Formats: sequence, structure tokens, C-alpha cells
Amino acid sequence: MALLKWGAVFLLATAGMAQPEDARQRLVRELNEIGLRQLKERAAEVARIDSRQAAENRRRDVHAKLRELIGGLPEHGKPVEARKFGVVEGDGFRVEKIVYQSLPGMWVPANVYVPRGGKPPYPAVLLIPGHNLDGKVGQYNWGANLAANGMIAMAIDPIGQGERVQHFDPELGRSRVGGATGEHGHAGYSTLIFGDHISQYFITDGMRAVDYLYYRNDVDATRIGAFGCSGGGTATAYLAAFDPRVRVAVVACYITSFEKLLPAAGPQEAEQTIPKFLASGLDFADWLLLAAPKSYAIVSTENDYFPLDGARQTYEEVKRYWKLYDWEDRIEWITGPGGHGALGPVSGRILGFLARWLKDEKTAPEFRQFPAMRREELLVTPTGQLSTSIGSETVESYNRKQVHVVKAATKRGPPRRGAIQRATMVAAPAAEKRLYSVVRRKAEQRDGYRVETMEIAEEPAIAAFPEGEAKKPAVILLDAAPKEETAARPDFERLAKAGRIVVVLQPRGTPGPDTPVQSPLLGPFNLIALRAMTVGQTIVGMRIEDTLRVVDWLSRLPDADGSITLYGNGAMGVVALHAAALDRRINRVVIENTLTSYLRAIAQPMHYNLAEIAMPGVLRAYDLGDLMLAIAPAPVTVVNPVDAMGHPVSESVFRRELPYVFAEAVVRLVVRGPGDPLPIE
Repeated sequence: MALLKWGAVFLLATAGMAQPEDARQRLVRELNEIGLRQLKERAAEVARIDSRQAAENRRRDVHAKLRELIGGLPEHGKPVEARKFGVVEGDGFRVEKIVYQSLPGMWVPANVYVPRGGKPPYPAVLLIPGHNLDGKVGQYNWGANLAANGMIAMAIDPIGQGERVQHFDPELGRSRVGGATGEHGHAGYSTLIFGDHISQYFITDGMRAVDYLYYRNDVDATRIGAFGCSGGGTATAYLAAFDPRVRVAVVACYITSFEKLLPAAGPQEAEQTIPKFLASGLDFADWLLLAAPKSYAIVSTENDYFPLDGARQTYEEVKRYWKLYDWEDRIEWITGPGGHGALGPVSGRILGFLARWLKDEKTAPEFRQFPAMRREELLVTPTGQLSTSIGSETVESYNRKQVHVVKAATKRGPPRRGAIQRATMVAAPAAEKRLYSVVRRKAEQRDGYRVETMEIAEEPAIAAFPEGEAKKPAVILLDAAPKEETAARPDFERLAKAGRIVVVLQPRGTPGPDTPVQSPLLGPFNLIALRAMTVGQTIVGMRIEDTLRVVDWLSRLPDADGSITLYGNGAMGVVALHAAALDRRINRVVIENTLTSYLRAIAQPMHYNLAEIAMPGVLRAYDLGDLMLAIAPAPVTVVNPVDAMGHPVSESVFRRELPYVFAEAVVRLVVRGPGDPLPIE
């Protein structure tokens, strides 16, 4: 839908229309349509793969694309620093409690299950947990079964789980930002805005765990496998795709197809959602292409929210790759009853797959239920949390130390138009080439002005038209609130009575009362932002396009004088700055309650609702103050600026953080109290 709004002329229509969809539902549909078109183009390319050479050519292309999309791959292949914190005896095995260093200063707790019998070196399996708070402790029965069958198992704590909570509050005894999804998403957005992707950290954890196993004397380095379910399945799929030392992979409750996932749950997690993934011609099957022809099992449950039909599609596609390599027997699809993560009915088949390809066992061993160990016995660190015992870097503390972040954030100067378009993913051509409709739905006469409810390029809006024949200046009001709420505020009436055309635009994707919120600090835009970035869009970019269409319309109105003031409140202030930097027809910008800078979201320990304004790599190109320089000589008024948590920032702090915008005399800072009018004259 969104891409059909651009063309060669401007249209105006008046008609009665059916009640529009909820704003969020409509945006989901539009994004799905874009994604499905991209998948159709990919399918045509994949259908042409008819030889091993063609598969190798695609493998090279996919590998290069994914490396670029996630920001590169970590260094690995060297011995890893590890510390042992004790040993616990089990039934025929022992559990070594260790931490290993994934990145300098970043520690990962792990339980290593070592068989008591048999003859080393043993095959080894890396166990990566899904999104549960227990982390590695929840892998106990798998570790015990693998060790009982002559395989070393290493269960690790992923980011934000187990003993590795990134924002652990000792008084609360839990994370301050929510569960695993909250921890991943929070770290994901602050990683995203300077051009990396949080999946890098999951891949690094996995590769360095393989390094640890590879250099153990009791591990057969030629027989290393990995197994994970849900989020652990995601990390396992990534690891198997990029690390050739992983010879056997079992990926459970993750593999599906985007054709089936988009209309269902859609993207759900920061590390599972890579910006421009579909726009780059990729799908789930491409993770398996990079792993072919390893011994690989896809595990699916019938009632998973990763749709079973999508897993069937992917399995049918990737079987072709294994066949091209003459290793058809090494790819298997294991299915069973139940919902997400219900692996009980298929545990024996999973264990049998690992034993077959890591130990050459033809008969599947029995999967047993071992007597549970107490959680405290399996904890590695003295306090049960890295942050309160040995200390560790977190994703976000590591981000703050990256030199290129500081360099990018301190390169002051107005960004080029192309840099803004790349960051926002705005693909809009020049104004005179836009095609869209303006549909007037109803009108109401008020004291001195007329109010019309309309749709501009299918996006709902409310406009006020003052009486009189003289040409009038215009104001566009962008607010996170529904348009009716914004139009009911005193500023709307005051500006209309002062002789201004006033347009309130409903922001694209405005959440409704039933909008799912995975974590309080992630806010209501997390899921829609993930979906948008997957297909090569951003919330900011789509809203910029909507805003520029309103500018087009106003510039052509016979009773408008060509003077346009753009107001943005909260996250819409970020949209306003970008729109004005891209379009010189905007004469003045007023932003209120808007983040002072993207750098704030990295510099502060926590941030709120960054999803609504996040754009991949924006800090490598510019920050918000740089946009203000790009808007000059048009004036910018900043009203009541806020920090990354939405708390007020004083004038002295704002001036200290952005002195260069005052040096250029393009910014006026205003404090607005309750009931004060908007500073628009």
C-alpha cells in the first residue's frame, strides 16, 4: 500500500468511505504486503538454483549480505579465557561450573557436563537455552542425557538470562527492564542505532563457547554440535550458519517461513529480527543454506507460533540443497504435538539424531528423566549474578566503549540528504512526482473557521480552515496522540482563530488500547518497528513520507500562502526534524518533549520507547542536533527537551550537550508550563 502512494500528479476527491482499519492493523497489513512482494521476488531467484555451483553462488551472496546486515562477525578460533568455580557430581557425570570470556571483560556463565565413563576425547554439544529466566539451569536434563550417552554438554547463559541479567536490581531480585525479551530488546535498540546488531553478541557467545570446547583436551574437536530451542534455536541457526566447526545442528521451535510468519505472530525478538532481511531477498531457509550440508535437524511442534506450514516450506526448499551435495540423509524434519517449546514427545528423536551424527550410533538411546539438582548447585557465581559477584561488561556498557560511536556522535555538521534517506529508509522521490489522494469525509463549521475530517494518502487527518479570502500560513501538528485528541486541545482552536490553516495528521501505526507490549520500557512500538525494519522500512521514515505529503498538499492549496510551520511532540519531534531537513518548504520547526540526542540512548543506562524512533546506524551518520543545523536558516524551537527515559532536561544540560546548535544561532530553547500556548506566532 505505502509504495503505491507515489507517482506523477496530485489528486483530490470527495467521497464517503468505509470505516478505516485501526491504525496499527492497517500498518501491519501494509508492511506484510511489502514483505510478501519481497518474498515472491526471492522465490523466483531460488527457483533457478539447479546445480551445486548455483547453490554455492547463492551461498556466497547470502553470507556477504548477512555479514553486512549484522555489522560483521566476531574474531574467534583462539583459546578462550575461562575460570572454574567448582564441580557438582551427578548420576554418571560431573558438572563443571565455569565462566568464559566472550568479549574483553564480558563473561558468560556455563555448566559443562562431563561423562564419568567412556574414553575421551568425547563429542561435545553446545546447549543454548530459549527465552527463560533460568538460562542454563533449565538445560539440566539435556546436559545429563548427553553426558550419560558419552557426550560433553555445555549449557550457557544467553544475554539477559540466568546469571547474566544485564539490568539486575539486587533489591528487586530481577531485571529492571523486564524478562529476557525486554533485556534483549532494550540492548538491541541501543546497539542498532550505531550500526551494529545484537545478533553479533549471540553469535560471539556461541563461537567463543565453541572455542572453549575446541581447545579442551577431552573434546573431539571434529565432533562438535549445537542444540537450542526457541531463542536458543535462533542462536543455534546463526552459529551453524557461520561457524564451520559446528558439524551437527538441531534447531527447535524457530525455523518457519516469513510467508507464514508475517500474517501470524510476525517478528517477535530483537536478535531474531535483522533490518532489511526480507528487503535483501532473504528468508529462514537462507540460514540453512549457509549450513548445508551439515547434519541438521529442524524440530517443529504442531501448535507453535512459528507456523508449522512455514517449517514445511523451508524444509522442502532446503532438501534441494542437501540433495545437490549428495547428503540428503543429513537433513531431517522432526515434528511432534504441542505448543511452542513442547519438546517432550520428540526428545528421544533429538537425542538419537545427535548420537547418530556425533557418535555414529545407529540405535537411538533412551531419553531419561534425571533426578533434578537444586538450582543453587548449578549456579556458577557466588551470588548467582555476574553483576553482584565477579562483574562483567554488558551489551550496553560495551556499546558505550566503542570508539566509533563517540567519533560518529561528535562529527558535527549538517548531514547530506542521502545520509538522512538511508538512515530513515525514506525512498520518496522529489515532491513534484508524488501521487496520492485527498479524501474529504465530513465538515463542521465553528466560530471563525471550518473543520474537516479527511484522509491524505489514506492517512487520517483533521484540518481547520479559517474564514476570509486572504492567503494564510499553515501549521502541521504531529503528536503521538490520536488526531481527535490533538484537535481537541486549545492550541488547535487558538491557531485556527489566529488565521492559520491547521492540519493534525494521525501518526502512522498509532497504537490502540489492545496493542501488545512485551516489556514496559520497550513501549508499544517494539513489534511494529521490528516488522517494519525487516522489510526495509522505519517508523520514522514512513511518518516522514506522510508528513511530506501534507506539505505537498498545503503547498498547492489556493488559500495557503506557502509558509509552513511543523510541530512535533515526543517521538514526532524526531519526525519533524527529519522532514524539515529533507524539505525546504518547511519554514519553521517546533519540537516539544523530544529526546535531546540519540547518543543519550547509549549514554544512559536505560531508555524508554526507543523503538518508535530507532533507525539502523543513525549515529554513524548524524545525531538530532546535526539535523537542526541541516534545517538552518529555518529556525528551530525546542520546548521542554527530555532524556532517554522521557525525563525533563534542564536548559543548562541541553546547552552543554548541544553547544554547537547555539553557536550556529539556529535554535531557541523554550520552557512551556501547563496551560501555556504553543510558541507558534
